[in-house]
Amino acid sequence: MAQQFTGCKLAYLYNGQLLVYRRDDIPEIPYPGMWDFAGGGREGNESPEDCVIRELYEEFAIAISAQRLFYRKKVVNHLNSGFSWFFIALGKAEEIENIIFGDEGQYWRLMDIGEFLSSPDAMPILKARLLAVFYT
Repeated sequence: MAQQFTGCKLAYLYNGQLLVYRRDDIPEIPYPGMWDFAGGGREGNESPEDCVIRELYEEFAIAISAQRLFYRKKVVNHLNSGFSWFFIALGKAEEIENIIFGDEGQYWRLMDIGEFLSSPDAMPILKARLLAVFYT
């Protein structure tokens, strides 16, 4: 049985860059207008892996298997109201070339990890998660 969780985020890496998107600039949502990763809330009784794979597909039309998730960690969610999962997967050229951007967010791009970490527009919680993986 999957552990209870609220959602997930995925750092999708391709050639040393992160797949990010600019969140909608709507004051009612958390972190409006900031850089974000694929991910979102859990639906039904799905596992953390099923959740992150579904979200990546809904947001970017990228289909991956759970075997491609080479890093996974249970973390406190961004609202400090439960637990979520943070994953990392390596991307492929053909996936990037065939992205179909979903209806959430303004636009997407590939961003160097250092640029993301130094950007005032990157979600602070995602910066902290990356730093914990790569720089500790």
